Amino acid sequence: MLLNAADLRREARRRLPAFAFSYVDGGAEDETTLQHNQDVFRRWMFAPAVLQDASSRDTGTNVGQTRLAAPLLVAPTGYNGMLRHQADQMIARAAAGQGIGYIQSTVSTASMEEIAAASSGDRWFQLYVLKDRNVTRNLLERARQAGCTALVVSVDAVHFGNRERDKRHYRRPMKLSHAAMANIATHPGWVMRTLMPQGMPGFGNLKPYIPAEYQRGAGGAAYFASQMDPALSWETLAWVREIWQGPLYIKGIMTVDDALAAQRLGAEGIVLSNHGGRQLDGTHSPMLVLPAVRAAVGPDFSVLIDSGFRRGTDVVKALALGADAVLLGRPLLYAVAAGGEALVASTIGTMKQEIDRTLAQLGCRSVKELHAGLLHRVGA
Repeated sequence: MLLNAADLRREARRRLPAFAFSYVDGGAEDETTLQHNQDVFRRWMFAPAVLQDASSRDTGTNVGQTRLAAPLLVAPTGYNGMLRHQADQMIARAAAGQGIGYIQSTVSTASMEEIAAASSGDRWFQLYVLKDRNVTRNLLERARQAGCTALVVSVDAVHFGNRERDKRHYRRPMKLSHAAMANIATHPGWVMRTLMPQGMPGFGNLKPYIPAEYQRGAGGAAYFASQMDPALSWETLAWVREIWQGPLYIKGIMTVDDALAAQRLGAEGIVLSNHGGRQLDGTHSPMLVLPAVRAAVGPDFSVLIDSGFRRGTDVVKALALGADAVLLGRPLLYAVAAGGEALVASTIGTMKQEIDRTLAQLGCRSVKELHAGLLHRVGA
């Protein structure tokens, strides 16, 4: 029985080849931050109010111009086609059906145009700024034409993390080891679900810019890595701000100073994130800076957060400390790998139920009633 994210993880591990599971599940180096991201929630325990009438509750909220049925958005995740054919479309449709936001990655397998055709839900686009400014500009124009209502610019992956768990499956960059190839042979179900429908996945959003012979797999990944702009700066973001006229969010913020800089830039909000522990190992959880960031930017600036969220109780703790909404990543990837679209929808539904139940047990009728006084700090 699949009841929670831990169950989904075990099932995804069973169904995926080792190299694909490591890509989704792993972090950088010793994976200290990966583990810390989940452990950190134990530092706050609930102090529930009793004898409050919470017989009816509303989990809905607004993030900027977006109305959400619950304070949740799908985090932008790349190359999901390695988990299951049309995984991106499945996740987008499930999010729309559950009334939560969906943020599409620059390096998604499906293109933004394909997602627009597959889902009628509210969609945002996540941008990695590339060296070729004409390509970056064209991505933004395509996002606008595809109906994306907000832009999320990731700023924490200019230099890729050292993901050693990934590397163990390769004999050289982009070439799987013989052991990894043999392991794939023991997962015929994955081959049928993922490779048989269309072959090795590619990068849908980058397809117009990659030479034909490098469209899929290693070639596309190599192109993307070569195009990342190592000189990304606040001046670059100001250029993006001029081009993109809609709501803008900066993802990867981890300090008060950078949060304030994003606010001065004219962004509508930020995403506090350490990239799920996949970049700089030893980085603290964004939960630890959340209260200070909220105090610094004030009540009207949107503060979103991700990294390590597995339960509705985790989400409620973040909301009580000042977050407007939470981005979900790995739990939904485990779900699509383990059971496809129906299991993604069920996973989102379970998370919504956990949030609703936690509100009830805290004596709150809506997420707006959450506050830090409902938490007791027990850890250092």
